[in-house]
Amino acid sequence: METVDKVDMIKNHGLTASENLEKFLKRIEAKNDDINAFLEVRGEEAIKRAEEIDARIASGKETGKLAGLVIGVKSNINVEDFNVSAASKTLENYTGSYDATVIRRIKEEDGIIIGMTNMDEFAAGSSTETSFFGPTDNPAAPGRIPGGSSGGSAAAVAAGMCDLALGSDTGGSIRNPASHCGVMGFKPTYGAVSRQGLLDLAMSFDQIGPLAADVSGISLALDVISGYDPADPTTLDSSPDLEVERELKGLRVGVVREFLEVTDEAIDEVIQGKLGAMEDEGAEIVELDFGYIDLCLPTYYLINYVEFFSATRKYDGRKYGHRIEDVCGPEVLRRI
Repeated sequence: METVDKVDMIKNHGLTASENLEKFLKRIEAKNDDINAFLEVRGEEAIKRAEEIDARIASGKETGKLAGLVIGVKSNINVEDFNVSAASKTLENYTGSYDATVIRRIKEEDGIIIGMTNMDEFAAGSSTETSFFGPTDNPAAPGRIPGGSSGGSAAAVAAGMCDLALGSDTGGSIRNPASHCGVMGFKPTYGAVSRQGLLDLAMSFDQIGPLAADVSGISLALDVISGYDPADPTTLDSSPDLEVERELKGLRVGVVREFLEVTDEAIDEVIQGKLGAMEDEGAEIVELDFGYIDLCLPTYYLINYVEFFSATRKYDGRKYGHRIEDVCGPEVLRRI
């Protein structure tokens, strides 16, 4: 069932929010010890939230765009009263004192926050092996890594533990684990989604974005979390056009030639097939030349490491748990 269809079913009495939640709680109980996708689950609070949504639907009151959907949150995004650890011993006992803007918007649209997902420590990795709380397994390929750094969120969606999950993406940290786990992951355009409440890695690149089992879930989540936020001056005073049913005739789609030159053959076949399908629907495929691509990675790492060092100066042991240099893992220590 498409995510958007599930919302319609909940709103039209075909499925209750409580029934939807119960299914996920059972899957988490059955699978999470082996997968380690969730670091914290708040079942009782989620049940109360689901019951409130069901009561409003039963009484004919309006409900939000995410009514009854169960959502996991990467552990570097502030959720009030949840453990926001960034998967680090540094913040192992830190409790969020407020909701990030994206969390507030999700709650306003009746999404149900179920828990906090595992990740690479401080989002500095691409395997979800560097977490202080242990690695996450890949439910789509048991025994293999789920990618990272939002590996817990991707694994939770892939294992059927939640409808949607939030991750953060600096240099691939949503897209990478989504591809590893066989789910949808999307890094929004810089400024499309507020980063207020995100524990930053490199603020020139960081973006919060969704993971889902299907495109409709991505679109639905983006519709809720995107838009201007006065608490984040980089946000855009507009929201993307997320209409799913839309003609492609006249649409120009750019494809960077250098990207395809280094793409795995099997993946390239899929990409070419999708491009061909878009052409058949009337889209114009335009090849783009990006001559400076070889400079991108070293430039990215230079900016990333400098900004990450700056971001970690607040973890000095005085206010937020432990002094980071005393307790962090080797990958974080290497980067700072």
